[in-house]
Amino acid sequence: MQATEIRELNDQELEARIGELQEERFRLRLRAATQPLEQPHRLRDLRKDIARMKTVLTERQKGLRGSEAPKGSEGSKASKRSTGAKAKTAPRASKAKRATARRGR
Repeated sequence: MQATEIRELNDQELEARIGELQEERFRLRLRAATQPLEQPHRLRDLRKDIARMKTVLTERQKGLRGSEAPKGSEGSKASKRSTGAKAKTAPRASKAKRATARRGR
């Protein structure tokens, strides 16, 4: 199912569809444990469809639309990270020196 098709569904339809797909995935996993599947890729497709639907639901709950910035983005993680001083870290030793230090030499 394409993301554009998913976005056309309302929240109740999305939640119902997610439940149906999760149930179908569960049944396929049980069948896969006992016998070979005719379409083993169907499990992967179901997992990805469920993830797409959950992503759309989360975007709606958070007020996101596609790649647009969220409303009231002043409190977002990105803006918190960009402000303030960056902590300085010590330079890392080379791989050979770390290996030697582990051996106790």
